[in-house]
Amino acid sequence: MICSVCKQHEATVHLTQIIDDKMQTVDLCETCSKAKGVDDPTGFSLASILLGLGSAQESNQAATGDEIKCPACGFTQSDFKKAGRLGCADCYRAFADALKGLLKSMHKGTKHTGKVPHSMRQNQDYSEKLRQLQKRLQQAVDKEDFEQAASFRDAIKQVKEQMNQVLEKP
Repeated sequence: MICSVCKQHEATVHLTQIIDDKMQTVDLCETCSKAKGVDDPTGFSLASILLGLGSAQESNQAATGDEIKCPACGFTQSDFKKAGRLGCADCYRAFADALKGLLKSMHKGTKHTGKVPHSMRQNQDYSEKLRQLQKRLQQAVDKEDFEQAASFRDAIKQVKEQMNQVLEKP
């Protein structure tokens, strides 16, 4: 296969990028790959890109001894870069800061909320509303604001009725 850039030498580096279900492939010779910044295709890993670990950063961390290490298994950031996975369950705590940024860039959030069938979602919404109203009712009683407490009591009664109507539907 010929290099896509210089169209003269044999391609030794093959990069594939998928954007919006369209695949783009670039074949580079050794000279062009170095010119484009792809120096060592074997050391090129997804984990290093996502964590932002460069070889200069790793060298500095290894020389100063500042590299983060898992206390349970001894796994380091450079080990994670090479393997693309963590060594043990304790690694998640040891690399928490780096993983939080990584997960935020990959997912919408860092808290899993899961999916719930629509019929159950309504029930959960009512339950959450009830908890909030009961909490506010207790706060109003503690402050001896009985007028506000009465309005929260009425709101709780109304939510319970709505909940019962939803549960009674076939």
